Amino acid sequence: MPRLNLLEETRYEKLPVTVYPDQQIASVEVARRIATLIKSKQQQNENAVLGLATGVTPIKVYAELVRLHRDEGLSFKNVITFNLDEYYPMKPDAVQSYVTFMNENLFDHIDIDKANVHIPDGTLDVDAVAAFCLNYEKQIEELGGLDLQILGIGRTGHIGFNEPGSAPNSGTRLVTLDDLTRSDASRDFGGKENVPTKAITMGIGTIFKAREIILMAWNQKKAPIIKKAVEGEISGEVPATYLQLSDHVEFILDEDAASELTRFDTPWLVKDCVWDNQLKKKAVIWLALELGKPILKLTEEDYNTHGMAQLAVEQGPAYNINIDIFNQIQHTITGWPGGKPNADDSQRPERANPARKRSIVFSPHPDDDVISMGGTFIRLVDQGHDVHVAYQTSGNTAVWDDDVLRYVEFAIDFNHSIGEDTAKLQGLYEEMRKFIDSKLPNQIDTQEIRNVKGFIRKTEAISGARYAGLQDDHIHFMALPFYETGKTKKNTVGEADIQLTIDLLQKVKPQQIFAAGDFADPHGTHIVCFNIIVAALNRLKETEEWVKDCWLWMYRGAWHEFATHEIEMAVPLSPQEVIRKRNAIFKHQSQKDTPVFPGDDAREFWVRAEDRNRDTARLYDLLGLAEYEAMEAFVRFKF
Repeated sequence: MPRLNLLEETRYEKLPVTVYPDQQIASVEVARRIATLIKSKQQQNENAVLGLATGVTPIKVYAELVRLHRDEGLSFKNVITFNLDEYYPMKPDAVQSYVTFMNENLFDHIDIDKANVHIPDGTLDVDAVAAFCLNYEKQIEELGGLDLQILGIGRTGHIGFNEPGSAPNSGTRLVTLDDLTRSDASRDFGGKENVPTKAITMGIGTIFKAREIILMAWNQKKAPIIKKAVEGEISGEVPATYLQLSDHVEFILDEDAASELTRFDTPWLVKDCVWDNQLKKKAVIWLALELGKPILKLTEEDYNTHGMAQLAVEQGPAYNINIDIFNQIQHTITGWPGGKPNADDSQRPERANPARKRSIVFSPHPDDDVISMGGTFIRLVDQGHDVHVAYQTSGNTAVWDDDVLRYVEFAIDFNHSIGEDTAKLQGLYEEMRKFIDSKLPNQIDTQEIRNVKGFIRKTEAISGARYAGLQDDHIHFMALPFYETGKTKKNTVGEADIQLTIDLLQKVKPQQIFAAGDFADPHGTHIVCFNIIVAALNRLKETEEWVKDCWLWMYRGAWHEFATHEIEMAVPLSPQEVIRKRNAIFKHQSQKDTPVFPGDDAREFWVRAEDRNRDTARLYDLLGLAEYEAMEAFVRFKF
C-alpha cells in the first residue's frame, strides 16, 4: 500500500498501531522482538532490562519466550526484569499474586537469575512502601533505564495500575484501584470484596522513560478503550492517552481489539472501499443513525457529506441503495423462528420445510437459554417444533455458599418430616459449614459442596425449561468435563467434551441448532462451548447426511448484542412474551438479585436481557421499520 494511502487511513490515529489477524500471531511477533533485543544485548555483552506486565494479555508472549528458550536455546542469563505492579497487600505465594503469575508463566521455565527479577513487594508495612518505591526507581535508573516496556491496558484505560486521574510524570507509588478494575479482577479472587483496594505500580513517568514501549490488547472487550487511547484527546481520565506523547511507543492489537478504530469501523471516512453487501449495509445503517433519519429518507447529499459519495456513485442513486438495504433488514424480521409452514421462504431467514423441526438450544451455563433467547425458545415450543435444550456445563462455580447451607438445611428438615434418619446428612452439613466458615478466597469447594451447587442450578434449569414448555426427556445435562474443575480456571477441551456433544447430536439429529455466540462473555465459557459444538459438527458432517440440512444459529447472552447490520434473524416479542421470558429467567433464583459473577454490569440478568431486546427493537424502529416491544437477534454460522 502506498505510504500516502496508509497515512490517510490512519489519520485519526495519534500513535503507531500494528494490527495482526489474531493474538497468537501478534504474541509470537512481540516475543520475537524481545528475543532479538536479548540476543543483541548478548552480542554486546550487555544486560537487557525489561519491564514486564501481568494479566491475560501477555500470557502467549511468555509462552513463546519459554518455547524459544526450550527449543531454540534463547538464554535469559543477561536479562534483568522489573514488573509493573503488584496488589497491596499481597503475599508472594498467594494464587493471585503477580509473583506467582510470573513464576508460573515465565520465570520457572527459563534460565533467568532470580536475583535479576524485581517485582513490587506486597508484604511491606505501609510506612515502608514509599522508600521501597523510591529504591525501585533508583534501581531502574542505575541500570540505564528500561530497554523495553510491555503493557496491557485495562478497560478504564489504566496502564500498570495507573488509574484515571494519574499524573503523566508519576513515579512508582501506592495507588487506590478503580472500582471497575476490582470488578474485572473479582473472578480471580472469588468476589470483588476479596480484591485488594490498593496496589504498588510503576508510574506513567517511569514507563515513559523506557526506550521502547509496546502496548498489547486482544479481543472485542478492549476495542472501546483502544479507540479512546489511540484516537481520543489526551486526558487523565484515560491514562493510556499519555502514550500519544511518546516517540517510542507502538500499539500491537488483534483485529478484534482494533475493530472500533475508524479505519476498521467506519472505513468510508478515511478511504475508498470495496463495497460488498455487508459493508454497504453497515454504512447505510450508520448514516441513518448518525443523522437520526429513517433509511428511506436518506438523500444524495447525506451520502456525499458523510464520506459515502463513492458508494452513491458506484451503486446509486442513493434512493435505490436505501430501498435495497431497507428490504434486507425487513426480511430479517420473522415471527416464525423455526420457519413458517407453507410459506414462500425465499426472503425469510429460516426454511419453511420441514414444517416441524427438531431443534436443540445449547446453553453454556444453565440460564443462558432463557436469558438470551427465552422468547424465541418459548415461541419454538408454542409453534409445535420438537425442541430440546442442552445445558453444557453445571455452572456450579456461580452459586453462593449460603445457598448451599440453605438447601441442605431444607433437605434435613424434609427428611426429618417424613421420618428418615438425618444423622448422616446432619454430619455432612456440619462439615460443609465448617469448611465454608474457614474458606479462603477462590479456594476449591469440597466435592459435596460442588455437587449441591450443581444440583441447585440443575433444578432451576429444569424449572425454566418446563416453563418454556419442554418435557423432561427433552432436557439434557451434559456436564462437559472441561468445566468441572471447581475453580474459575478451566481445563483445556478434551475428546470427552466433543464426544458427549456428538452423542447428543446423533441422538436428536436436529435441523436447527441455537448456540451462544457471545464471545465477549468475560468468563470465556461461551466461546469454549461454541467451539466444541463446531468441532462436533465438523466431524459429523463427514459421515452423517442430516448435518447438511442442519442450520446453526448464534444468539448472544447477557453481555452484548449483535450489531444491527450483522443480524440475520430478528424475532419480535410482544409485551406478553417479554413477561413470559422474564418469568422463565426468574426460575433461576440463585442468579437473581446479585449473582456471584455479575461482570461489570450491575443490572440483574433479566433487566439486561430486556433492555438489550428493547434496544434492538428501538434501532429497527429508528431505521424506519415496524415498532415492536422487543426483539431477539440471531446470526447464522456457516460451518
